[in-house]
Amino acid sequence: MTVVEPEDKGKRMGRPGTPAITLAAPQRESAVVDIARQLLSQLLNGHLRPGTRLPSERQLSESLGVGRSTVREALKALDVLGIIEVRQGDGTYLTRGTSSLLPSAIEWGLMLGQPQVLDLIEARKHIEVIIAELAAQRAGAEDVGELRTHLAGMRAAPDATAFVEADIAFHLALANAAGNSVLSDILGSIRSLLRVWIRRAIHEAGETQTTIAEHAAVLAAVETRSPSAAGAAMRGHMDAAGGRLHRSLQDEV
Repeated sequence: MTVVEPEDKGKRMGRPGTPAITLAAPQRESAVVDIARQLLSQLLNGHLRPGTRLPSERQLSESLGVGRSTVREALKALDVLGIIEVRQGDGTYLTRGTSSLLPSAIEWGLMLGQPQVLDLIEARKHIEVIIAELAAQRAGAEDVGELRTHLAGMRAAPDATAFVEADIAFHLALANAAGNSVLSDILGSIRSLLRVWIRRAIHEAGETQTTIAEHAAVLAAVETRSPSAAGAAMRGHMDAAGGRLHRSLQDEV
C-alpha cells in the first residue's frame, strides 16, 4: 500500500500474504480516531482489492505502540461503516472496492474533519452559487419544468430517502440548466457528497420545510431570470445547509 506518513515517523508492518501498511503514531485527538483516520486513508488509495486481508490487531498494535483494545475500537468503527469485515478467528478484510467505499468514506471524513472533505464542501458552496446564476440566465422552459418537478418531488417525498434523491435531482437539473458541461460534470462527480450532506442536514433539522423553501427561492429567481437573486438564494441555502451539517457533526463529538 502507498505510504501516507514519512517512513521515519512510523513503522512498516506486514507478513506474507498481507499488505504492508505504514502508520504514524497517534499524536492528536483520541488514539482511536487517529488510527481510524489513517487506516481509512490507506484503504482508499486504490491499491487494495476487495477481499484483501489486512495486518492483524497485534501487528498494528506493536507498530503503533498502542494497546490492542485501541486498535480494535478503530477497526470496529470502520467495520460499522461497512468498509472492512472483522472475521473472528480469521482476520480483517477489505469488503468493497474504492468506488463503493466513497459514501462511507465521506461520512467518516466529515466526522473526522478531514481537510480534503472540508475543502470539497467549501468548493461545492461556490460552485452551486455560480450554477444558480448561470441557470437564471440560460434556463429554458423545459429546464424550469424539470426543476418544478423535482421540487414537487421533495414536497411529496414519502420518506427521507426519496426526499434526498429529489433534492439531488434538483441540484443536478439546475447544473444542467446552467449550460456549462464542466460545472455539471463536477457536481455530478460529487453526488456521494451531496447524498451524505443532504441526509445529515435534514436529519439535524428534523424537518424538510425549511430546505424546501430554500429551493423554492432559487427556483423563483430562475423563473424570473434574475442571476443576482438566484445567486443570493443559493448562497443562503448553502450557508444554512452547511450550518445544519456542521451542527450534526458537533452533536457526535
